[in-house]
Amino acid sequence: MSLHPILHDVTERIRRRSRASRAAYLAGIDAMHQAGPNRTRLSCGNLAHSFAACGPTDKSRLRGDATPNLGIVTAYNDMLSAHQPYETYPQLIREHARSLGATAQVAGGVPAMCDGVTQGRAGMELSLFSRDAIAQATAVSLSHDMFDSAVYLGICDKIVPGLLIGALAFGHLPAVFVPAGPMTPGIPNKKKAEVRERYAAGEATREELLEAEASSYHAPGTCTFYGTANSNQVLLEAMGVQLPGSFANPGTTLRDALTRAATERALRISALGGDYRPLGRIIDERAIVNAIVALMATGGSTNHTIHWIAVARAAGISLTWDDMDALSQVVPLLARVYPNGEADVNRFHAAGGIGFVFRELLDAGLMHPDPETVLPGGMRAWCDEPTLADGALAFTPTVATSGDEDVVRPASAPFEAQGGLRLLRGNLGRSLIKLSAVKPEFRTIEAPAVVVDDPRALNKLHAAGLLPEHFVAVVRYQGPKANGMPELHSLAPLLGMLQNQGRRVALVTDGRLSGASGKIPAAIHLTPEAARGGPIGKLREGDIVRLDGEAGTLEALVDAGEWAERDCAPNTSHCAWDIGRNLFAFNRAMVSPADQGALSISCGPPARDGGQWDYDAEYELGDDPHAAAEAPHEAKDA
Repeated sequence: MSLHPILHDVTERIRRRSRASRAAYLAGIDAMHQAGPNRTRLSCGNLAHSFAACGPTDKSRLRGDATPNLGIVTAYNDMLSAHQPYETYPQLIREHARSLGATAQVAGGVPAMCDGVTQGRAGMELSLFSRDAIAQATAVSLSHDMFDSAVYLGICDKIVPGLLIGALAFGHLPAVFVPAGPMTPGIPNKKKAEVRERYAAGEATREELLEAEASSYHAPGTCTFYGTANSNQVLLEAMGVQLPGSFANPGTTLRDALTRAATERALRISALGGDYRPLGRIIDERAIVNAIVALMATGGSTNHTIHWIAVARAAGISLTWDDMDALSQVVPLLARVYPNGEADVNRFHAAGGIGFVFRELLDAGLMHPDPETVLPGGMRAWCDEPTLADGALAFTPTVATSGDEDVVRPASAPFEAQGGLRLLRGNLGRSLIKLSAVKPEFRTIEAPAVVVDDPRALNKLHAAGLLPEHFVAVVRYQGPKANGMPELHSLAPLLGMLQNQGRRVALVTDGRLSGASGKIPAAIHLTPEAARGGPIGKLREGDIVRLDGEAGTLEALVDAGEWAERDCAPNTSHCAWDIGRNLFAFNRAMVSPADQGALSISCGPPARDGGQWDYDAEYELGDDPHAAAEAPHEAKDA
């Protein structure tokens, strides 16, 4: 099957736009690659420090230059269910590497925080910036020049993008990402949401709510809904840097077999393993496009509209929201997994899962089939699923037909002809909406604005009976520069309950919304944000706002003359400095806009003038970032 013309055109547009920065990135990783292990160039004192704690066998191998040494970067902690299984992985990886004549060492650890724990709390203001801290911690972990390849143990929201950004800074090293899998099913997600909404209405007790939550989040593994953590796994497979089988449960024989296989593959693709495949070469324009296609086809997390722009930039690739929007309009929605449906990821996996979706996309010409990956054979290798045959790991073709058409469907009969996300444009700026989570009858709204700078104010207004029957909740000063762009998932129960009552409601914000959120129309990541003087700061109480998800528009229906005269209202909810928020003042000051990846660190090669990227100047180049970014290349070509 030939590539869909839009997929081809978007990929070529990205390649042209990224020509200079990608060339600079590849030149950089080529310069870092040396024949033979880097550790052989360490001084005797340096090298002795590096293996002082090792046993005799590992010491002997590390003193020489014939066998690869595998670096393990881990996000293990035992407070978070998704990362608790990683506790035993380093020992398993070391033992298997040793059995293959190689060595493995834990290179370092990275932080892993959970938005599910910090939702609605002050700690959420550290969440987005933790991605950049993880990228830096990954670089520190790999800074000793001891490793020939690396495996990355991380699974959740900011952890995977942060690991990717850090790993791409060492793009000359091959890399394999290793998941831990989802927890087994708990109570249905729909029942959990119902209890949350009844609690918001004062109809359920705290004890009843806690019991529902504990019955949902009940065991080791990722949460079972299709939020950012599980979207990470799909995108990693779509880029060919994680083996098939992301949704095998923790603590199973199959999961251990997959971890051993990942170890073996990471050693095999090292420069000493005979099949050198550096990460920086694998993650090219085709891999990035494949990841976005997979995101759209499965209705994945909106957080990745920020994270994957940052990941792409770390590889010298310029990805934009316009690229994502163009892909979304031709990629069909093939999966309905909560919050876009009632199934959890275990049911999705059982119905055909990732392999089924990828095969359908490849057959429809909606995925690049031939990028380099950590496995031979291109993306067709990810149309197989892992099994155990007499105790040995095997990969067999996924099911020919969907095991449950309420959960996954073929490209010939999708849930919707277009993907899960839509770019909104208008006099309020640019934002995104997750259409796949919103029923068609709720995708358009025209109603008065209720304007707040603190999301908790909405609950207070509701409790006082001061909310209009129909309204658009405008929550501003929640962008990366204002307070770190916390997720506003805590608003979902209230707004969902009001919609259930027959009231028309929507959310417009320069903040984020959880990958688990849906149901109500929400224009999120609005850019420019209020803290940069964005138009959202001009909105006043009672202004009529029109959000049309199908048409892709977001407008304040205010007289143009009056609108032009308005100033941005001051922030009435300033960022506090307690529990660590003071340590991220630099990040807030330096962060790029959401549509530029919300980066607070230097990422990827320098800008064309050799300096750092000027994100605000780049944003202000015009409404069409493609024209601004591509013009120099096109003129040169002409």
